[in-house]
Amino acid sequence: MRRFLFLFIVLAFGVSPVFSQKVLTLEEATAAVLSKNYGILLAKNDSVANALDVNYVDWAMAPRVNATLGAVRNNNDQRQEFSDGTVRERDNVKSTNLTGSVGLNWLLFDGKRMFIAKERTLEIARTGELVVKAQVVNTVAEVRNVYFNIVRQKQQLKAIEEQMSVSEERVKVADRKLSTGLGSKPELLQAKVDLNAQKARQLQQQTAIAQQKELLDQLAGGQLGTDFDVVEGIQFDNNLNINEITQNIASTNPSLLLAQRNIGIAQLTLREHEASRYPTLSFSSAYNLGLTDNKTVVNPFQPLTSGSKGFNYGLTANIPILNFRQERRNMEATKISIEGLQLSLKDQQTAIGTGLRNAFRAFEYQLQALKLEEENIELAKENVVIALERFKQGVSTYLELREAQKSLEDAYDRLIAARYNAKVAETEVLRLKGDLVR
Repeated sequence: MRRFLFLFIVLAFGVSPVFSQKVLTLEEATAAVLSKNYGILLAKNDSVANALDVNYVDWAMAPRVNATLGAVRNNNDQRQEFSDGTVRERDNVKSTNLTGSVGLNWLLFDGKRMFIAKERTLEIARTGELVVKAQVVNTVAEVRNVYFNIVRQKQQLKAIEEQMSVSEERVKVADRKLSTGLGSKPELLQAKVDLNAQKARQLQQQTAIAQQKELLDQLAGGQLGTDFDVVEGIQFDNNLNINEITQNIASTNPSLLLAQRNIGIAQLTLREHEASRYPTLSFSSAYNLGLTDNKTVVNPFQPLTSGSKGFNYGLTANIPILNFRQERRNMEATKISIEGLQLSLKDQQTAIGTGLRNAFRAFEYQLQALKLEEENIELAKENVVIALERFKQGVSTYLELREAQKSLEDAYDRLIAARYNAKVAETEVLRLKGDLVR
């Protein structure tokens, strides 16, 4: 009984040394990635560029006011010949012309194109927000998968080290048997070969953990490093309801929302083309100043100085008559684009619905498999303990113990894979639902 208890403790805790590392939770890893992930930052940059137009969209309908100033200095040689034969000539005739004006132009009516353009600009800005959300959802899903893959690889490492403890005990027993003449050299050699193979798997597993930590650090923009540990437990959301998710998927999935928004933008573009067929009405007004200063004149009837100032205003109507059906061509092209976007939306709805149902089925299957494997692992552990005791007592061969070890190894592989696959399936359901971020 004491031997059984000792072996159980060895199997439970393994032989790996304990290092003091900062434990990084999933929430902390996600927060770090959301703050520094380059894909998210690029998506946000595009969204900010779209939002910049919104800040100025109202000014697009405001009147335009412009001022102009001009000054021209002239220095000319002049010659004038009149009908009576008189000729007057002057050299270096100098004059200065000054002009100035303030003008206002205001588009009063353009078939409501300006209002449609404003609405389209707002929709494009909202589209940028959806692009950012879609990028965030996909990135968070990737973070979860990488994080829980580290958990998976650590569990696999622990299972390997538990197996190593059994193999080390097996080597010791085989060595004692050989020294007392009750065992054989091949038995000891095979035990050492199996132990070395497990040590190689241990190194391979440690490398896999380091690689996954590097990947998580890359997602976080290099701010995490690799000197951290993870929370080893994997918890599941048992409240997922496939019917509820399916019914609301059109209003929660970022990709579907983005496709719907693109259709709306295309429809606004069509309305803009339709509005182009209407006349436009503009109001214009200006205040003008002018001054001419002649230092000398050739013609005595020409003034030395002259000036003008005044205010004018008016309305201008632009009526489209013939543009070789350009707007009709634009409208037909936009209608075809809308039909294509609508077909694409239906295709996405079908693909996302299928992916959602398959992910949920995988989630349910992996949870059921997990229950079976949790039962199997206990049976396999007990079988190894019994086989090792029988091997020590000489009532069984090393082949029986090796078979029990292989059975435990396979049970661990299936158990750990079921945990991870169930979490990946759960993450995929939440990603398609769009519920990984709020």
